[in-house]
Amino acid sequence: MVASLLTACLFSLSVIFAARSAAILGGATANLTRLTLAAVLLAVWAHAFGRGLEGAGLPWFFLSGVIGFGLGDMALFAALGRIGPRLSILLTQCLAAPLGALAEWGWLGTTLEPFELGCAGVILAGVALALAPDRGWTGKRRDFWLGALCGLGSAAGQAFGAVVSRQANLVAQLNGEPVDGGTAAYQRILGGVIVTFVAFAFFRKLRPPGSEPGAARWQRAWPFVVANACAGPALGVACYQWALSTTPTGIVLALVATTPLLTMLLAWFIDGLRPTLRAAIGSVIAVGGAAGLRYFSGA
Repeated sequence: MVASLLTACLFSLSVIFAARSAAILGGATANLTRLTLAAVLLAVWAHAFGRGLEGAGLPWFFLSGVIGFGLGDMALFAALGRIGPRLSILLTQCLAAPLGALAEWGWLGTTLEPFELGCAGVILAGVALALAPDRGWTGKRRDFWLGALCGLGSAAGQAFGAVVSRQANLVAQLNGEPVDGGTAAYQRILGGVIVTFVAFAFFRKLRPPGSEPGAARWQRAWPFVVANACAGPALGVACYQWALSTTPTGIVLALVATTPLLTMLLAWFIDGLRPTLRAAIGSVIAVGGAAGLRYFSGA
């Protein structure tokens, strides 16, 4: 429970920093840069204090990173540039919970009790009430649907990557090799970095000459890139892996689904975007669902 809530807080900060860095550098460049920086930070932890690249769960963690960090995050950054951070993170978090629970039920046989499903539904309903539809949307219809499709891809990447991470933790435990959150995040992010780099190199050839960001843009973007790398792929995912190692995917993703609400509150304090009454009511509903989930399940 605590690990899931910490994940939500860190991910909400990461979304704000990601949107700002992507606006300056472009989504692909910002995504690859923050993943690379986070991989270096996690490597220091994993090789100095964790298990490095050891363990029977390594192939599964790597595959999880390919799906979540690689394909999922590329879709998220593509959505950010088209439909904005609020709607992008709403689609990602709200759809990831049911997709993750369905995938884990079909593959690992993990079931959720009726009260857990009910509380998860309350959380998702509160998030949807608070943020949908995105009142800030003023773009083209084609961009909206393309961005929504990318948001769906981001949700699928997060959900299926989370289920594979659960499988990795099960394999590690069965072999008597428990993995800490930092090491798991490191083993995952390597798969994400490789996939993202290959995609970046491919699409870079299709860009017009002179479209790469210059020194001035890099100077403006670096603080946001570093903050995004720390809050998201490094500390955020370490807490995420900690949560997944002890809690079913459906519960973890339902609690992490409150990330858009935290993002909205941070945007109020940072950017002065005051939430509406509907958003406040949705926040109360979502928090009530999280409290009920903790009371009944002790997650």
